[in-house]
Amino acid sequence: MGVPYEQQKTRKNAAVRHALADATDERTAWEPLVSGPESGFRNKAKLVVTGTVAAPRLGILDPAQHPKHHDGTGVDLRDCGLYEPDMEAAFHAVARAITAAGLEPYDVAARTGELKHVHVTASPDRELMVRFVLRSRDRLEALRAAVPGLREELAALGTPASVVSANLLPRHVALPEGEEEIVLAGGPTLTMRLNGIGLRLRPQGFFQTNTAVTERLYATAARWITEAGAPASAWDLYCGVGGFAFHLARAGVREVWGMESSAEAVAAAQETAAKLGLSDRVLFSAGDATSALSWPKREAPETLSWPKREAHPDVVVVNPPRRGIGHELAEALERSDVPTVLYSSCNAATLAQDLARMPGYRAARVQVFDMFPQTGHAEVLTLLRRR
Repeated sequence: MGVPYEQQKTRKNAAVRHALADATDERTAWEPLVSGPESGFRNKAKLVVTGTVAAPRLGILDPAQHPKHHDGTGVDLRDCGLYEPDMEAAFHAVARAITAAGLEPYDVAARTGELKHVHVTASPDRELMVRFVLRSRDRLEALRAAVPGLREELAALGTPASVVSANLLPRHVALPEGEEEIVLAGGPTLTMRLNGIGLRLRPQGFFQTNTAVTERLYATAARWITEAGAPASAWDLYCGVGGFAFHLARAGVREVWGMESSAEAVAAAQETAAKLGLSDRVLFSAGDATSALSWPKREAPETLSWPKREAHPDVVVVNPPRRGIGHELAEALERSDVPTVLYSSCNAATLAQDLARMPGYRAARVQVFDMFPQTGHAEVLTLLRRR
């Protein structure tokens, strides 16, 4: 922060080029960096709740204090300029709901209190998903009683809450959420409409934090893959709610299979496929994407009709977490007959490590997407072709 944005982008492009120096050559086409707004871009807030019932703070713990000796002081980030413009007013409405429900903020040092975090996600249609992360069910009914007032206030602000839920995190751990989710109002999903495709997001599903740049990322991926004609089949590994999968299907790829470890994300993707009338062309499975290339060699679930009919697809898309795809999947791709791999990475260092494990592919195109302005991070899209 504080560095002029044009300078930030120049630095990021240079850093990615340096990280991928050994994986690229003079034939690699480096596309211009893609960016969006430098502020007001974050569609998601994961806020620690501190303070008191009467005056809750939504933000982060005070970094000046060691967690073991924390006195409950927090830094309020409701006015943070990174969040989308509508979100600040929504945060204030959420704070009033906390007071109305009598939710005591969790004290890390004393291990007392009920409310640990609040998560708010904004859709392109100005609808919200609001999640309260609680330590127990003790104040659940009080929260449920406060939800109608919260929804009424958010609707008056022009940002209706499509989903309001409580998440239970009983353990004293440094995690943003627990495993159990209880929907208190609205439907089970928030619609994230990108490039005209209504992706469904469930409370525990992953979605990119920068809507404007994500739209361009998905559109670019579909264009790169289909410029010379749509391939017959594609796999979308670490697919999340199916962003790449549905963009490829709309661009003409006949059969797309997505795999993701989160069952919630897979359920949301399946709902999107049904809504779009694509359930016969776009399939999803919950599982470990690192072992996906060995699935056709084993007995696969009955829903995986077309992956069992052929050895490997024409295209594999991978969008792993920061750790990358790792040696197992990289080496499986290297041994495979997959002609094209599209790698979307949020960590150029692990991307470089994975590409070093795949010498049979060359980086044909690379483009940096500034998904995370005001940080040193970026998303990198790399098109790999067989040598």
